[in-house]
Amino acid sequence: MKTRALMAASALFLGIAGVAALFAPDEILRAAGIPSSPFLPPLVQLCAALLLGFAMTNWMTKGSRVGGIYNRPIAVGNLLNFAVGAITLDRFALRGHEAWPMLVFATVYTLFAVAFGLVVFGGGER
Repeated sequence: MKTRALMAASALFLGIAGVAALFAPDEILRAAGIPSSPFLPPLVQLCAALLLGFAMTNWMTKGSRVGGIYNRPIAVGNLLNFAVGAITLDRFALRGHEAWPMLVFATVYTLFAVAFGLVVFGGGER
């Protein structure tokens, strides 16, 4: 599997989500139907820093081989990020929260989790 497109796509997705969470935490909480409290916007912004860090890591790694023994920590970190994120967002969406942005994020996270699962367990780039 060629991983250059996967790394670039995940970097762009995480970067856009990170910038949105950094500059619009209240709007994201409102769209998710979560009542605001004084400590939630900084927590969303802290998560934005994690998203932006993953985005930069993926962007800087997109030109390298990923999978198999090459850049395995990057691939496993992405797999864990997207798998846990997909499970969390899927559970949130299945609990009756009808916010369509969460359904979109759950779908995208699930697709990236599957793709990175193939990279990690599929033998790497060919």
